[in-house]
Amino acid sequence: YGIRYEYGIFNQKIRDGWQVEEADDWLRHGNPWEKARPEYMLPVHFYGRVEHTATGAKWVDTQVVLALPYDTPVPGYMNNTVNTMRLWSARAPNDFNLRDFNIGDYIQAVLDRNLAENISRVLYPNDNFFEGKELRLKQEYFIVAATLQDIIRRFKASKFGSMDSVRTTFDSFPDQVAIQLNDTHPAMAIPELMRIFVDIEKLPWNKAWDITKQTFAYTNHTVLPEALERWPVDLVEKLLPRHLQIIYEINQRHLDHIASLFPNDVDRLRRMSLIEEGGIKRINMAHLCIVGSHAVNGVAKIHSEIVKTQVFKDFAALEPEKFQNKTNGITPRRWLLLCNPGLAELIAEKIGEDYVRDLSQLTKLHEFVDDDLFIQEVAKVKQENKVKFALYLEKEYKVKMNPSSMFDVHVKRIHEYKRQLMNCLHVITMYNRIRKDPAKLFVPRTVIIGGKAAPGYHMAKMIIRLINAVAQVVNNDPVVGSKLKVIFLENYRVSLAEKVIPATDLSEQISTAGTEASGTGNMKFMLNGALTIGTMDGANVEMAEEAGEENLFIFGMRVEDVTELDRKGYNAQEYYDRLPELKQAIDQIKSGFFSPAEPDLFKDVVNMLFHHDRFKVFADYEAYVKCQEKVSKLYLNAKAWTKMVIRNIAAAGKFSSDRTIKEYARDIWHVEPSDLKIPPPNEPRDVAEDKTPNGTAA
Repeated sequence: YGIRYEYGIFNQKIRDGWQVEEADDWLRHGNPWEKARPEYMLPVHFYGRVEHTATGAKWVDTQVVLALPYDTPVPGYMNNTVNTMRLWSARAPNDFNLRDFNIGDYIQAVLDRNLAENISRVLYPNDNFFEGKELRLKQEYFIVAATLQDIIRRFKASKFGSMDSVRTTFDSFPDQVAIQLNDTHPAMAIPELMRIFVDIEKLPWNKAWDITKQTFAYTNHTVLPEALERWPVDLVEKLLPRHLQIIYEINQRHLDHIASLFPNDVDRLRRMSLIEEGGIKRINMAHLCIVGSHAVNGVAKIHSEIVKTQVFKDFAALEPEKFQNKTNGITPRRWLLLCNPGLAELIAEKIGEDYVRDLSQLTKLHEFVDDDLFIQEVAKVKQENKVKFALYLEKEYKVKMNPSSMFDVHVKRIHEYKRQLMNCLHVITMYNRIRKDPAKLFVPRTVIIGGKAAPGYHMAKMIIRLINAVAQVVNNDPVVGSKLKVIFLENYRVSLAEKVIPATDLSEQISTAGTEASGTGNMKFMLNGALTIGTMDGANVEMAEEAGEENLFIFGMRVEDVTELDRKGYNAQEYYDRLPELKQAIDQIKSGFFSPAEPDLFKDVVNMLFHHDRFKVFADYEAYVKCQEKVSKLYLNAKAWTKMVIRNIAAAGKFSSDRTIKEYARDIWHVEPSDLKIPPPNEPRDVAEDKTPNGTAA
């Protein structure tokens, strides 16, 4: 389930080196894959007040918005199974604004329907940042309320929801329904399901709570504090008054339980409360998710450890068995077969075609790591992909690139923690080295950096501006020639990733240790024959574990080093004073060498790097530059490079989403996978067998 946004993530244009946003009107030409299902339209309520009656709480005088579902088929790979993705679109009811006050102003009432329908108008473009806007909370409750009604309708229609006399029995609900909360964005589902069970279905609180906890599981996606959702109590009270009461009740029972285990530990109660006091009262949505779920997971081993031992350590101490890891994965159908048919075919010739369904079979490629012909063919496929991408870039963006240079690629959302700035400093350092000694052997590089900055994120936009300023100088210096080129890849998105990833030699995964929950681009590059330069962060740790650390270019501080540096205090100045090449690069940025028309254009960036760089770019700069020298050295030996590539591809099997989903199914949802292949529709089936798995007619 999701929301059918009319406008998705913005299209990015670069004008005079700056990011400019344009609306993504992706439905303009229609969408042939979706089918509107007005027969399943459902009401969603907002605002109003709560009446307490003899029969229980009633939420009254609400405003209604309708949720119109659109179904998109999601076919499995060659198995005749098709699942459904149901996306909700907001519609105003036909009597919207015509019921009450504005008798006579019919035209304005119809125009005001837009207000209700704005709920599904646009996706919030923030990455790892919480912005407590009312429209966003409306979106979150909209998907939750529509989806839960739909799930309960489907449950009641099945034999499991069969009526016990008058009332449905919900005892089997958690056996038939699993709801995975993808981050805290749908956290209101917890009080909403409680509202349905207690207020509408008249279940006793304890029974309702037991069923609710068994139904929900929560996946955490980030540890950055600014990303955690903390909704102001006043806003929730206005928009969803009954839900606030239910959250208070959940919290009261939760805190009573903690107090019984830890008498007189008021600080623990404060830390573990769902409600944060001090200043404006807020609801900590992650705490709500943990308390209301039977399983909590991170998305890579190191991330799940941080979740357990740092971010939610009080909760993990209480219920250690609740916390799990589920390392992210990528689908080999899109991220190998579809985007890199040359490599996929080459692999199939060596180990057969079964690996597409069972990616762990890639380990069979280890047998061919010394096969000279295979080594040559892998290198040839990469070269063809590079030529193809160079041609695409030349055609679309009129930029010339040298396909024999190393394609050094850093594509992901622009964020300080991902440290595109550190890459930029390395580019400046390479530029200065070429200028200092133009005759010296230099391994040619095309550095490709791409990604969108959230529209309100000033520093991220300045980073884009800086990369473009550096590119302008480097690409037009005759001393440099074709040795070094810098390209900012405009409007990075999935369809562009499918083109650039197969053409990449070096994958940049250089976040500060402990900040990238998992990453999945790292896995896509590994599967497509790129080598990784990266920190011990996110899934990089497990990639190194699978391939052997000697087959990745690992550098920089580990989580423990970052913790230790925080303890003693990070002083950027001392690195600047000690490292002449770093000093030179920073001085050039500061003096306006890259922005002669506006010498102090990048003063905010430089000021941040010295005085409030939470992600410690200078601390890893030296190790990063040294590691990049190792990369260049290996690239000179094409055979050794390609052998390392093969070892990486052979170790990528763990990072299939098939493995990830099997683990969720086994450890969290408690459903068994079935290899049963449904016969295709053109094959006649025995009428007696024409049943869905639970025995009801299909």
